[in-house]
Formats: sequence, C-alpha cells, structure tokens
Amino acid sequence: MNSKRIVFMGTPEFAVSSLQALVDAKFNVVGIVTVPDKPAGRGQKIQQSAVKIFADSHHLPTLQPIKLKDPDFLSSLANWHADLFVVVAFRMLPEVVWKMPPLGTINLHGSLLPKYRGAAPIHWAVVNGEHETGVTTFFINEQIDTGDVIERTTISIGNNETTGELHDRMMVIGAQTLCHTVQMILDGTAQSQEQLDSEACHAPKLSREIAQINWNNSGLTIHNFIRGMSPYPCAWTLFKDKTLKVFQGYHEMSGDVDLSQEIGELKDGKLRFRTTDGWYYPTEVQWEGKKRMSIDEFMRGLR
Repeated sequence: MNSKRIVFMGTPEFAVSSLQALVDAKFNVVGIVTVPDKPAGRGQKIQQSAVKIFADSHHLPTLQPIKLKDPDFLSSLANWHADLFVVVAFRMLPEVVWKMPPLGTINLHGSLLPKYRGAAPIHWAVVNGEHETGVTTFFINEQIDTGDVIERTTISIGNNETTGELHDRMMVIGAQTLCHTVQMILDGTAQSQEQLDSEACHAPKLSREIAQINWNNSGLTIHNFIRGMSPYPCAWTLFKDKTLKVFQGYHEMSGDVDLSQEIGELKDGKLRFRTTDGWYYPTEVQWEGKKRMSIDEFMRGLR
C-alpha cells in the first residue's frame, strides 16, 4: 500500500466505481466525504448516498457536512492529514477545502475538457450527436471544471446509445483513468496543462422543462435528444392530453409529412410522432404515474 494519505469525496453510484478501484488498488484511502443522509420517497425513509453505503461496508470513516465551510468539518477534515483529495461527482468545493492537501485536489469529469464543462456532460454529448466523448482528470481550482488537465481518455458513442448506457461504460473507464492519475501524482510523474477556454462548451443542469420534446425538429435531432435524456430526466411529450415519457425509439424518413396535422397518432397498430422529415416510433415509454414498458405493452393497454 502506498503510504500517501487520500481523502475521497463523492455521492452517487458513478463515484463508487472510482472509490472501489482506489481501494482495490491498495491506495491509502483514510476518509470519505459525502452528502448527509436525507429522507426520500413516499415513506420519507432516511436514505444514504451510494458512497456512504460503500464506506460503511468497508469500515471507512466518513464526514457528511451540511456546509463545507463549517469549522467543525474543516477541523475534522484537516485531522485526516491527507496528502491528496480525490473528487468524483460531488459538490463545488470552497478554496479552504481544495487548497488543504499538499498534493492538491483532483476531479474526475465525464467529458473531454474543456468541452462540456458543467453538471450534465454525458447527457449533452449524446443530445448534441457527438460520436465521441471521454473522461478527464484535472486539478480543481476556483472555477468549475477549468483546472489544469492531467489525463484524458476518449470514449466512442454509439449511434443508438443512451446516456444511461454511456454512463455505465464511462463509470468503469473513468475509474481506471483516475487510478492511473493518482499513481502518477503519488509517484511525482504527473504533468498537467492549462485548458483552452476558446474550445470550451457547457453542459448545464437538466430539468423537466428542458426534457420536453420539440417535434418541430429533424428526426435525427429528436432521436439524439431522446436517447440523451434517457433514462433521466427522460424526454416527454403530451399524447391524448397525458404526459408520455419516451426512453427509446427510432426514426424513419418520409416524404408524406404534413406539418399542420396532429403530432402524435396511431397508424397501422403503431404509435408514431411526426418530425420535420419523417416519423419517430417510440419503443420504450411510460405513462404518467405508470411503470416503464415496451411499446407492445403500451399498445395492449391502449386497446
């Protein structure tokens, strides 16, 4: 085990993959920082973050601050005497935190920085029809996702791949890249370079309003949008005055589209929506308040 002391900060399942890789590689992870437990769901049961569950199962000490500038939290964090902080899918850190360890604070980001800085890099890469994306490790500084880059690993994006599918592949590749970066930093061989702001684009936070499908677009644009929003927050539209979520589907070019007609219709036993250049056929959907289902199940229920 490397004697250098590491503190890991993260929250969701995406971060667990990296934490697991660090532990498996025998890095000296001395503590975990994650979000506080909170009530969730209809029963308002107390739920822990995925990182907290992992930390407990591996007997790793954990801090769960409400405020990252809280003096008690900062004192406890300093008492771990970490050489390096590693951050994956956590919160924006104040300077008093990221400047604490002598080897710095690094972050794993789900894009090829400086492209897709921001909260939803995987989603927007798919929505924008990118054929490749990747993961980047970089040193955190005072602005979000702008620090000096250490490593980038490129990942291809399939033409029909959803954000959820890409997320799961990226989670594994990102963990491998992160471990390699950490090893270089501890060995003193890591080199970094500044990001070029001129090449930057942003990946803003998602919302339900953003996820509404605009059928007055080309079929390819709509196809990319739907798979980019799948499975969360999930693209949606109105059909028969009810909200219908669309997880996946396909587009067919057609010259018989009348842009003045109804957007959604049942035709020859299939559900389809007009685009500017053809028809989009959903294959996985969900009525508001119902379970996710295949289009065949949906059609049987509609009858």
